[in-house]
Amino acid sequence: MENNNDLIDQAVRGVAPSSTNSATAAGRPSERPEPLPEHLVDTINQVFALFRLNFHNQFYSAYSDTDLLNQAKRLWLDALAHFDRDQILLGAKRVIETSDYLPTLNRMLQCCEACQNPAGLPSPRSAYLEACNAPSPKTTHHWSHPVVYHAGLATGWYLLAHEAEAVSYPLFLDHYRRLCRELGKGRQLALPDPAREAAEKPPLSREASRQRLAELKADLKLDE
Repeated sequence: MENNNDLIDQAVRGVAPSSTNSATAAGRPSERPEPLPEHLVDTINQVFALFRLNFHNQFYSAYSDTDLLNQAKRLWLDALAHFDRDQILLGAKRVIETSDYLPTLNRMLQCCEACQNPAGLPSPRSAYLEACNAPSPKTTHHWSHPVVYHAGLATGWYLLAHEAEAVSYPLFLDHYRRLCRELGKGRQLALPDPAREAAEKPPLSREASRQRLAELKADLKLDE
């Protein structure tokens, strides 16, 4: 039987091809995912190797074959792309020190976000409070980072002002994390020109807002 070091080495070697090749048929290169930065691939491999050593039985139960393991790595690569190497490793260290169980991706995100934030990004909680408390007009507020404004805009200012935190925060968090991932992939986010404030759409009515909220909750499966 192969020892643990051999299995770790195989997993580390195995994720690199999976990050640059697609399962689609030959002759369809446009559907292949873009190659990910080599340092990020190496970092995720290190994280999974640490989890294998610290959550041994749970790890092999969760990732029972190489294909499943590589699919999980690909998912984590995409979700953690906006964090730098040190923050991901610190997040993994925090997971290992505070949990007896193999972490979910959401738990790993929380631990990475609890560490020093990259590129001046506020924590999700701080960003949410800023978006909720920012006075109108929103375009003239001195935002800590453009991503906070855009996450608030995507969530809906009316929702943030009138819905309970138990409803509005998960919606905001979903948009905030999505935008942070896009930042990590090179998307540029700018604050709007205050001079164009008059051209902004008027706030949704409460009825329209509730309808939009129901649609968003259905998309995120928050009612389950």
